[in-house]
Amino acid sequence: MPSRRHELLALAVPRLRRSRDIDSPEAERARLVRWHEGLDRSLPTRTLLRFDRRFSVVRDDGAGFPTYVITPRHTAPTRTLFYVHGGGYVGPIDPHHVRYATRLATVLGARVVMPDYPLAPEHTWRDSFDAMTTLAARWAGEPMVLAGDSAGGGYALAIAQALRDRGGPQPAHLVLHAPWTDLTTSTPETETVTLSDPWLFLGKLRAYAGWWAGSPEDLGRPEVSPAFGSLAGLPPAIMLYGTRDTLAPGCRLLTRRSVEDGWDLTVVEEPDLIHVYGLLPFAPEARRALRQVRAFLR
Repeated sequence: MPSRRHELLALAVPRLRRSRDIDSPEAERARLVRWHEGLDRSLPTRTLLRFDRRFSVVRDDGAGFPTYVITPRHTAPTRTLFYVHGGGYVGPIDPHHVRYATRLATVLGARVVMPDYPLAPEHTWRDSFDAMTTLAARWAGEPMVLAGDSAGGGYALAIAQALRDRGGPQPAHLVLHAPWTDLTTSTPETETVTLSDPWLFLGKLRAYAGWWAGSPEDLGRPEVSPAFGSLAGLPPAIMLYGTRDTLAPGCRLLTRRSVEDGWDLTVVEEPDLIHVYGLLPFAPEARRALRQVRAFLR
């Protein structure tokens, strides 16, 4: 049974983020473009307690977009956490991404590499995929965990597939929080599951998926929907998601595909928990998820 804290957050988070379905794709596109024009794309750390005392941040624009390297000040990192943020491919890095990534990096003794990739609807996957894969390959020469949440989890999986196909350095492990791996939303139970989801809306997801893909023909490509790509030969992975999540059917699809392809995927399905519950602040379910990820990576 979900904790009281989780249930309060399940009510509060969608309201704070003003979650609702779109009125029309045209109106939503215009809203996002206006929002992006006024965005401060610097790393959002002002609300994070004592962040500057605990970490140093270096910005690298070599990939054609900002990438933030977050290094602990008082310990020497022994590996890298390459973290791909979520946000439906339309939202930038937010404090929850930084908080979670640095918490996980702290327990792992790692630095964080967090790319701020170009967003839809102005951009598609083609504008950053090769650069993101090359960037990940640069850090995969040392022990590296490739991780992401929601859209970022799907992007991380697609990058892992591309790294495997390139034949160079590979991540040691993958960590996927409610990854968006099927942008076609073709899994039949999606229409039913979304009715209990207080946060994600199917009309909005389909619009965002179309903008990120750039064309209907690209929706099913593994770079966009990695659940349909080969999973054989990927590093061991853990995937965590709740059943009150519109993306849960896609996560179950990925589970079935992992068995077919012989991929070592540890699956944590939590009844009645919401989207990316593992990133929720102060929820006991999130603390449990962190312990599960830590145990998996050790």
